[in-house]
Amino acid sequence: MNSLRRTVSLGYQALATIIVGLSLFAFFELRLVGEEAIAGERVSEFFGITLEIRRFEKNYFLYHQEVDLSENREFVSRALVALRDNREAFATFSSPAELLSLQQILSRYDGLMAEYALRHDTSPAHATELALAIRSAGKEIIDSAEAIARTERQFLRDSLARQGQLLLGSIIFLVILAVAIGHYLSRRVARPLKRLEAGIEDIASGRKARLDMVSRHREVASLIQAFNHVMAELELRQKRQLVRAEKLASLGTLLSEVAHELNNPLSNISTSCQILLEEGGEGDSEFHQQLLGQIDEQTVRARHIVRSLLDYARDTPFCGEVHLLSSLLDETLRLVRGQVPISVELTVDVPVELQLFCDKQRLQQAFINLIRNAQDALGDEGKLHISARRRFATRELAAHSPHLLAFGHCEGRGEVVDIEFRDNGPGIPEEVLPRIFDPFFTTKELGKGSGLGLFIVFEVVEEHGGCIAVESIPGQGTTFFIRLPTGEGHHLPGAHREHDR
Repeated sequence: MNSLRRTVSLGYQALATIIVGLSLFAFFELRLVGEEAIAGERVSEFFGITLEIRRFEKNYFLYHQEVDLSENREFVSRALVALRDNREAFATFSSPAELLSLQQILSRYDGLMAEYALRHDTSPAHATELALAIRSAGKEIIDSAEAIARTERQFLRDSLARQGQLLLGSIIFLVILAVAIGHYLSRRVARPLKRLEAGIEDIASGRKARLDMVSRHREVASLIQAFNHVMAELELRQKRQLVRAEKLASLGTLLSEVAHELNNPLSNISTSCQILLEEGGEGDSEFHQQLLGQIDEQTVRARHIVRSLLDYARDTPFCGEVHLLSSLLDETLRLVRGQVPISVELTVDVPVELQLFCDKQRLQQAFINLIRNAQDALGDEGKLHISARRRFATRELAAHSPHLLAFGHCEGRGEVVDIEFRDNGPGIPEEVLPRIFDPFFTTKELGKGSGLGLFIVFEVVEEHGGCIAVESIPGQGTTFFIRLPTGEGHHLPGAHREHDR
């Protein structure tokens, strides 16, 4: 992840790199101009040689001195050497064909001068013709050399003008680049902070629940993460308040049912006590012992009901312990037995020795919500089957059936406990199924459901590190699958196991 400091540093490094690049470019351009200047010196030197050739040519025609002829031919040789040795420099200002033509003219001129030296005394008429040819060739040499020199001077002027334009362009480019980098840094640094400020204002006004990651810079991202952490903590506390509210609502319903459940053992105790009081010390002692046993049995039953209610009502932090799942379900069913109509067939298939490391009170609340949800779906009659198995899972929970819709995420591998709540009710419509665990989502009539029951089930399962999936076929019923980790180190070695196939 980038940081603001690194962004600023990269901006200035980019500017410095471009400045260095432009400096190197200017250096190579100046070096090229220097090479062109050296080539220009060679052209100027060649042009001077051609002028010397014509000067000694005129002197020889006037005075016919051998020294002038010798100097003339010497400068012709130097001109040929200059063309041969500086071919690349001359090629900059003239085409190869023109250079070859110039070289041929020089060679022909040298031959004409040699022939003129032999004939000017013996054949004056022929010498006059040779002189005319020599002057014509000399003029071609001068014209060619002058054309090359003129091209060289124009080329040098163009190079200097180009250098001036490049210098001016570089200055303008650097100014624009500095402004662009300043704007870029402002956008990358100031804009995320402004968006962060706007996001906080949205949260304060209730339009958002958290901040999006508006920047990849470390400093801004850390600030956003810290803020979102605070918001997550607040949201968690709100969820706990919702769970507590739902629990209190369930507790109110359970109290009326528990009161009804307590009536039976209390009625039995009262009847047995009245019989004992009426008979006094008389009567069959064996029958008296039987009545006292019933009183003790019904007292234990009432105590279990009250204890289950107290355990469920207790508000404690998450406390994981090893519990027998069958006992936990028995206590849960004691609390809700009165709510389940007699016509609803409720069966439980859980191995007696199956243990689970869990928070008993929280898991009870999840089971109660699932049972009540199934009861609401079944109405006055139907079947609800609860089963559980320990498995060695080898794949994800959702991979068991194409109809399963998984919620939450768990590894799904190793020792797990799979719990099923299967009913034969009308099922859940396909368009509703993905939203059943959303808070406050309910399909019940107004006032008959808060929409928090299944949401709390999901929260409890996730709190235990598990996952939940639903399979529902309209008209054929609904099955809730819960997969919970056993809690390594807390289960008995002899616990019942099955392999997940």
